[in-house]
Parts: sequence; structure tokens; C-alpha cells
Amino acid sequence: MTNQTLLYVSGLRVSGLRVPGKLTSAIRAVILMPALLLAVGLAATPARAFSLINDSETEGLLRDYSMPIWHASGIDPNAVGVYLVNDNTINAFVSNGQRLFINTGLITEVETPSELIGVIAHETGHMAGGHLTRSNEAISGMAMPYYASMLLGIGAIAAGSPDAGMAILAGGAQLAQRGILSYSREQEARADQAGATFLERAGLSGKGMMDLFESFRDQEALSDTQQDPFVRSHPISEDRLSALEDRVTSSRFYDKLDSPESIERLKLVQAKLHGFMDDPQLTFNRYPESDKSLYAHYARTVAYHKMGKLDASLAELQMCIDKQPRNPYFWELKGQVLFESGMIEPSIEAYRKSVSLKPGDSFLELGLGQSILGRDSVPAAQEAIPHLQSAIKTRPDLAFPYYQLSVAYGRLNQIGMAELATAQYFDVTGRVEEARMHAIRASQLLKNGSPDWLRAQDIATQPADKERG
Repeated sequence: MTNQTLLYVSGLRVSGLRVPGKLTSAIRAVILMPALLLAVGLAATPARAFSLINDSETEGLLRDYSMPIWHASGIDPNAVGVYLVNDNTINAFVSNGQRLFINTGLITEVETPSELIGVIAHETGHMAGGHLTRSNEAISGMAMPYYASMLLGIGAIAAGSPDAGMAILAGGAQLAQRGILSYSREQEARADQAGATFLERAGLSGKGMMDLFESFRDQEALSDTQQDPFVRSHPISEDRLSALEDRVTSSRFYDKLDSPESIERLKLVQAKLHGFMDDPQLTFNRYPESDKSLYAHYARTVAYHKMGKLDASLAELQMCIDKQPRNPYFWELKGQVLFESGMIEPSIEAYRKSVSLKPGDSFLELGLGQSILGRDSVPAAQEAIPHLQSAIKTRPDLAFPYYQLSVAYGRLNQIGMAELATAQYFDVTGRVEEARMHAIRASQLLKNGSPDWLRAQDIATQPADKERG
């Protein structure tokens, strides 16, 4: 399991908005608050930095849950990016294009696979309906009347009528907020209905989606600071719940239950996430030693590892391997535990087993390549490179394999390739200037006209202000 940080910014921005510096803070707040709402539009998360988690097991679970829904919606699964957000709050959202973000908090808090599948179906409704693009267009239209009232209000204040000016400003702000919320509720209801349609086509029950949304029924009465982010970004009204209930209860698949295998798979992922995200003591409270379930052993494996108790960690993990010896993720975790404990050769053996059970998996190949590099020798660097290249082949958006490649090529004294890998690392992380600098160095060392030279040229000649999405 690895981490990276992403800066997510809504596609809409407030441009050309200047608030006179002499206005009081109260007036400035009245002006800016709806303006920021308009800037963010209906994106589910405002502009902020957040951490992403890379985990093959969790991403595989989400994709397997999503695949029938995407096929039913007509969306090409290969065109959808799935991202795990390291956040314990309950939320999921889509952003520019077909990019689905799911908080770890949502995954760990759902009670059944069908609840998580229901959220995926709902978010697919947004993607299939092009709601983000339409919302940005609609809210851009709402902005002009608001700005007009804002200018009138400021003009009234400047003319010596502060009370009238404040009334105009407050009225414009209220109308803008009402318009945004009304449009948001409409889009959420449409996504519900589309999601229910996709579930029906896929032969899945919509009960989980309805149950989860009903659990938020009373949250709209709470203040923003008390609400789950999901409720703030997905306004839930009684009318919306009633319409959803009518739709899903009429489905012939309404009473279809989650399979025991699906439930166990979700519980394993939840246990793993709890193990990595929570304090070890909280993990032990959640999964006490008296709990002999497979997922409890899994969670305690991670908790003991975080505490530096290698023997206890491996003992718990062996319980998992004994029950499911062909589970590639148990062997992957064993490789990680051993590698991070400085036991290089046993970690390589564990990672080899995981790759043999699931060939071509980016994260398993990356783990194996990293462990082999841990031998710190020229032959090890030569052996690691194909595994790191395999990881990049299927997930070129991952930064860490490029970093590892730069280490391997440097060890082999292939400086041109090391510079190219470093340039690709900075390119993926959005650090354009550093990427260009290393790409220029690479192009000076690589054979002119070769595929690697051309890749270096592509990075070296990109605009300095290249926008990252």
C-alpha cells in the first residue's frame, strides 16, 4: 500500500472578482461566500489537497463491483480512473472526465457490498449523464445575475445607502445559494434514478443504495460541520428518498442478496484499511484476539507490523495464508512486512509468490522490483527493471515505479535512462519544471531519434504552464 498527494481543483474558477479592501469583513463575507459556491460549482469536493492510496486489493474490489454497472451504463471501463482517497469521512465523487474518487471512510463504514455498489451506481449516474460539465455550465449562467446584484449592492453602499446595499447583497447571495442547492438536488435525484436503472440492467439490487442514503436521512438538519461530506455534496431530501424507494423496491432483483464470498472480500479489505489507517490499539479493540475470523487475523497482521512486532505479525498472517494459500494479497502483504523489516531475501520470495498468483499486477510487480533492488547490486538492478517496467505498462500514472527505475538505471551507470526515469517521475507528479530539466539532460545523453529520446523530447518541450488535471 502506497500513498501520493493530489491537488484537486474544480474546473470552474472565479475570475476578475475584486472586492474593495475598505468593505467590512461582514460585507466581504456576503460577497465572497456565494461567489466561492459558484466557483466550486457542483463538484463534490472543494479545491484542496488530499492524499491518495494505491492498493491493488482495494482497487480490484472496487473495479469488480463497478464493472457490471459501467457495462450497463455504456461507459468504457478502460476510460474510468478509480482513486482511493485517504480520508476517514464518508464520501465519493466524480471529477473532470470519468474519474471516480472514493474515500477510505466510505469503504470501511458500509455494512454490505450492495451499499458500496449502490454508491458506485449513483456516481456512475453522474458520469453517464455528464452532470459535472452540465453543472458547470448551469452555474456559470447563475453567476451573471448574482454578480449584477453584487455590483448594485456595492454601488448603493458607496453612494451612502449601506442598509439598502447590504439588503441587495444578501438577497443576491440567498438567491444564488437557493439556485445552486435546487440544481444540486435535481442532479442528485437524476443520478439516483440512473444508478437504479444500471443496477437493474446488471441484475443487481438497489436496496443497498437506498439503505445507505436513508441512513443520512436526518443529517440535512445538522450544521455543515456536523454533516458527513457525502450529505453536503449529495443533498438528500424526503422526495428524493421516496422516489428512489419506489424505483428500487419495484425491481425484480430487490431481494437479491450479496454472496458470502463478496461479503468476506469486503470484510478483508475493510480490515486491511483499518489496520493501516487506525492506531494499532484501535485495531485491536475492533479486532480483539478472541476474534478468529480471517479478516481479524488480517487486520492484526498490519497492527503488529506497525508496532514493530515482526513475529506476531507473521504469525497472524500465516493464519490467513493457511486458509487461503492462493490469495496473492496475503503474499504481497508478507512481502511488504518482511521488506520493511529489513528482511530482503524472504521478502523477494513472498513477492515472487504473489506475482505468480496474479501475473502482470502493477502493484505486485512494483513490490517485487523494489525488493529485488534492495539487494543493492548491479545484477539486482538488471533483474528489477523488467518488473518495474511491467508496473508502468499498466499504470503509467504511478510515480513511484519511475523513481525506482531511476535508481536501477543509476546503479547500472545508464545515466541517460536514469535522467529519463527521473523526468517521468516529476512529470507524473505534476512538477513540470523539474521534469523538463531532467528530460533535457536525458535527451543530451540518449541516442538521437530513439524511442527513449523521443519520450524525453516530449517532456522537455511541454509548456511550462501545462495544466494538471
